[in-house]
Amino acid sequence: MSFTPNQSDNRTRKPLTLAFTKTSIQWKNSEVNLGEITQNKPVNLEFEFTNTGDAPVLILSVKAACGCTATDYSRTPVLPGESTKIKATFNAASKGAFNKYLTVTTNAEEAPKTLSFTGTVI
Repeated sequence: MSFTPNQSDNRTRKPLTLAFTKTSIQWKNSEVNLGEITQNKPVNLEFEFTNTGDAPVLILSVKAACGCTATDYSRTPVLPGESTKIKATFNAASKGAFNKYLTVTTNAEEAPKTLSFTGTVI
């Protein structure tokens, strides 16, 4: 049996939609100054937020601006009143000043949140 694009199987098809309830979050920090760090020695840092809304917060993605930064974050919903941390590990290959970014997408904020960290590699 074959179907052409105009044939129907008489079943009702509903589009798959993802409904997210908007909530709110409060960032404890969105910028970190690492000061002087050693070249080729990984440095750990954290950004923390609290769910200040009435619905769970979902972290949809965390993207580093470069391959020199690895990220880790909770894949489970952050319930109202709870906090969580987005962790990053930066491994600098080049000496000098740096300014790096993470882009965090959640269901709580309209636009992705930009988190930054700075310092100098010695």
